[in-house]
Amino acid sequence: MKDEINIAVCMKEVGIKNYLDFYDWSIKHYEDFWNLLLNKLNIKFDKPMNKLVDLSQGIENPRWFPGAKMNIVNSCFGANPDQIAVIIKNHEGKIEKISYQKLYQLIAKFSNSLLNNKYKLKSGDAIGIVMSMRLEAVVAYLGVIQAGCIVVSIPDSFSAEEIQKRLTIANVKAVVTQDKIAWINTEINLYNKIIAAQSPFAIVVNYKDNSNHNLREGDISWQDFLDDNDQFNPISCSPQDYTNILFSSGTTGEPKGIPWTHTTPIKCASDAYLYQNIQPNDVLCWPTSLGWMMGPWLIYAALINQATVALYEGSPTEKSFCEFIEEARVTMLGVVPSIVKFWRKSGYMEDIDLQHIKVFSSTGEPSNPEDMLYLSSLADHKPIIEYCGGTEIGGAYITSTLLQPNVPSRFTTPALGLGLVLLNEEGKSDNQGEVALIPPSIGLSTALINKDHHKIYFENMPLSPDGKIMRRHGDMLSIDAEGFYKMQGRSDDTMNLNGIKISAIEIENVLMNNMAILDEVAAIAVMPKSGGPNLLIIYAVMKSDELLSTLKNQMQEIINKQLNPFFKIYDLIGITKLPRTDSNKIQRKKLREAYLI
Repeated sequence: MKDEINIAVCMKEVGIKNYLDFYDWSIKHYEDFWNLLLNKLNIKFDKPMNKLVDLSQGIENPRWFPGAKMNIVNSCFGANPDQIAVIIKNHEGKIEKISYQKLYQLIAKFSNSLLNNKYKLKSGDAIGIVMSMRLEAVVAYLGVIQAGCIVVSIPDSFSAEEIQKRLTIANVKAVVTQDKIAWINTEINLYNKIIAAQSPFAIVVNYKDNSNHNLREGDISWQDFLDDNDQFNPISCSPQDYTNILFSSGTTGEPKGIPWTHTTPIKCASDAYLYQNIQPNDVLCWPTSLGWMMGPWLIYAALINQATVALYEGSPTEKSFCEFIEEARVTMLGVVPSIVKFWRKSGYMEDIDLQHIKVFSSTGEPSNPEDMLYLSSLADHKPIIEYCGGTEIGGAYITSTLLQPNVPSRFTTPALGLGLVLLNEEGKSDNQGEVALIPPSIGLSTALINKDHHKIYFENMPLSPDGKIMRRHGDMLSIDAEGFYKMQGRSDDTMNLNGIKISAIEIENVLMNNMAILDEVAAIAVMPKSGGPNLLIIYAVMKSDELLSTLKNQMQEIINKQLNPFFKIYDLIGITKLPRTDSNKIQRKKLREAYLI
């Protein structure tokens, strides 16, 4: 029944019957909107706020919940202690269920261990987590934050060089990792990458047993690290205190360090409540890791909403993952479109009972309508919530809902409580153009640890049609005749490859630094005409003749080793000269347009 959907319940409480009117209300009365969500999510405070937000430092620097004290981990344990918090299928195919009480005890042990004097760590220190999305990752993540420390999330798929770069930027004092990762019938040695990255003291989860396996001097196994004390009083913090540093590519080649605070998870959990319609006892599965925002999002979306996190130790392209969706009785399945494409090709999902699915959700990259209709058809045409945002938002800026028509690969509404304008090339509001957001809104970043936040998000931005300060995002959208939003790529040089953001300059630099035959190189991402994930195209100006197929293989090997094996070169094109502006910048837009002709 539509009147039982979470958004409809909220609309009824404030006396609004039409969704568009509710969206307008959430913007004009954003304080009332966020207070409503704080109540719905039962967000816990150690000391109450004076008011919702203090804007005395300007709209770019809102201070949410001034006067309050809190630790967001407290809000993750409102469910019945006996309810299942985490269900996981390990590399041996065994399923384990962890209650909220057991999870609470495990993270208390971790927090006590972290602040043990012998490790010389203290509240406020940065602790890296580089591992797959498994039980210990959830425990470490919440345990670090509960102890008043800061998680530094780094994807386990990154090269040692990229891991080291992020450890250094965030001044990491210790790292939680694992010795090996199970991935498509093979084992990947992650601990060797951590050593090569010259990480500080490491806490190492062992893949197959609890014995020490040739650990570096000073490192310790998870089991030896974990304290026996399973009670811990979460450190009370300012709502503005950092809880998590995540990284997103910029256009300069150095990743942006984006801090989350104790308020950011409220955006994660409220989005899940509103758009994925999460209810207590739902089971949420979304293949991801803590290195991407959807990892922390998944934890908060489930636990603050008193639901269950479903984790699979391995690749979502394995048949065993598909079987896990049935075994765990997953009710909300999140996907990346490239995974759906694989399932459609392999047929792995076709003999899986998906009748327990209430809703799918897709993010990370543009989706293909045919792939999404195929997936929906396997679950009696359950809706697919298209969900798009960013690390610096803590969730979505645009989405679809269960109250509006559900069209694959299309969005129906900007996120509630967040204004949105599309700017054309003249900087005017239009039905097609670059996304500009209108603050304030809970979840939006207010600082970067290694960049100028104002310069990246606000400098040279026009005012909105009604005179408000606007914030740059970088995505390009269009609105069709029926009012649906469609993704049109990026306005800057950032790419989205297999759900992972990276700048073109990062790819170009690593190729130029390792291939003497190259005189110039340009990387672009193009969206297939039929829709779906972006394709990586390389244009190369060579100093001498070289067989393109050989050159492409060499480039792919370099990218695999030094950046990420998930970045696959779709096409390599030889060119005599790259198009450049008068200031010598590569005109990647021209290359994209030429490729698509």
